[in-house]
Amino acid sequence: MADAALRLTALAEELLGERLPVRIRAWDGSESGPPGAPVLVIHSRRALRRLLWKPGELGLARAWVAGELDIEGDLYEALDLMASLIWDRGVEAKDSVHPVRDPKVRAFAKGLLQLAGPWLPPAPPPEEVRRRTGTLHTKRRDKEAISHHYDVGNDFYELVLGPSMVYSCAYWEDDGNLEDAQRDKLDLVCRKLALKEGDRLLDVGCGWGSMAIHAAREYGARVTGVTLSVEQAAYARKHIAEEGLTDRIEIRVQDYRDVRDGPYDAISSIGMAEHVGSVRFREYADDLYALLKPGGRLLNHQIARRPEKDESAYHVDEFIDAYVFPDGELAPVGRTVATLEEAGFEARDVESIREHYALTLRSWVANLEKNWDRAVRMTSPGRARVWRLYMAASALSFEHNKIGVNQILVVRPAKGGAARMPLRARDWTASATG
Repeated sequence: MADAALRLTALAEELLGERLPVRIRAWDGSESGPPGAPVLVIHSRRALRRLLWKPGELGLARAWVAGELDIEGDLYEALDLMASLIWDRGVEAKDSVHPVRDPKVRAFAKGLLQLAGPWLPPAPPPEEVRRRTGTLHTKRRDKEAISHHYDVGNDFYELVLGPSMVYSCAYWEDDGNLEDAQRDKLDLVCRKLALKEGDRLLDVGCGWGSMAIHAAREYGARVTGVTLSVEQAAYARKHIAEEGLTDRIEIRVQDYRDVRDGPYDAISSIGMAEHVGSVRFREYADDLYALLKPGGRLLNHQIARRPEKDESAYHVDEFIDAYVFPDGELAPVGRTVATLEEAGFEARDVESIREHYALTLRSWVANLEKNWDRAVRMTSPGRARVWRLYMAASALSFEHNKIGVNQILVVRPAKGGAARMPLRARDWTASATG
């Protein structure tokens, strides 16, 4: 009798204490759950073995990446329903399903074992970062982490990001499109930095060179871009040459900690600080402060998490750490601003653009889904699945205010404390005073 789906549903509902909002289809063809709901498809019992041996998010992630789990129906709706059931139940409720002594957990594990069979779990998918050793955020380890995320093929990123090749939150109008929104974001950064002809701009984590090109072409800046990704640098140099801007832009494969040719008039750091880590963030702030001339501005564009009641309890998301951003860390925006000011900067403006990132991510997911077969050929089925899940889940996190993104504008004060900023906030191009 084909009844695996019914048994799984009963086990899950007994553990969680409420009805499952999604439908389950099991490997034996059986189905159970509310009609019309998104369907969680379990293609193989291997998925259950992964969950038994690695309970929680990482076990589920491995099954998803390996193609043993899938979703039929609206991906966003399914993730939203499952998040509200499990991850949004509150810390106490979430923790209560983990202790081995809990009879509900023991009953769930026993039932799962009967369905999964007594075999060892499959090996992790090849897309998973292998266990890393050594101190966090050394130059070597950071370079390996950046390579894992960014050196997966420029052609793949073109499919996802579109012609702008900007891998950070865009800045949207109500009826805008992705390319216009990314151009507007780059222009917003340039205006906040008050760039003008001949200014020296350091673009930290320059990606594929889009910010550097915009600043040089539209504002006449002389730009130095640094990245740890060899593939990004090669793409950026080629694009810069095609734009005829090689006399204005230099792209280096270099750690920001090794930049020593300041002072710069301005620094942009867009979507890079998430890789720095809490143990290095003050060093990051000190280094950028030293590279700026007095009166120079830094625009730090960074994803933020919500503060924890107990900050020592913060831990990096297992799926993100294993498959997307190894060693990446998020900090509350208040902590980021405080650290920048501790380094000597003066914070002049903080702009939240959280909703803009949800729109950006949904556009990237649409690009990936539209070009799915090509994306799989360019990378691997597992890699494409990683990106689809990561971007869709992240879009929901931004929409629900689980995480945010902020542009933090700070200045290195000049002699006597002069900030050389306009009197009216957000009037970025007005004449400087002081």
